Amino acid sequence: MNWILLIIAGLFEVAFAACLGKAKESTGIIATYWYIGFLICLSISMLLLVKVTQQLPIGTAYAVWTGIGAVGTVLVGIFLFKEPATFWRLFFITTLIISIVGLKVVSH
Repeated sequence: MNWILLIIAGLFEVAFAACLGKAKESTGIIATYWYIGFLICLSISMLLLVKVTQQLPIGTAYAVWTGIGAVGTVLVGIFLFKEPATFWRLFFITTLIISIVGLKVVSH
């Protein structure tokens, strides 16, 4: 169950980064809504991370959480914000995914 919560926490990290990107593109009250979404997603992500670190090793949990956030944010950037999907970006994102899976496999 802790691993599922950690994945959800990582997805909320992606969501708060996406909210920041959308807020940057917006103005007025719409930007404010995106910033509110950012704060909500940030809070949920952090609370879930705190919860899972009570059972999982902090180094592993934090690395997986940031890895999910990094991979997800790059993918959101590519698909939502039209950032470039170069070979090297995709190559290093793939190595990051392999590392995240490796941490899960070797963690007790």
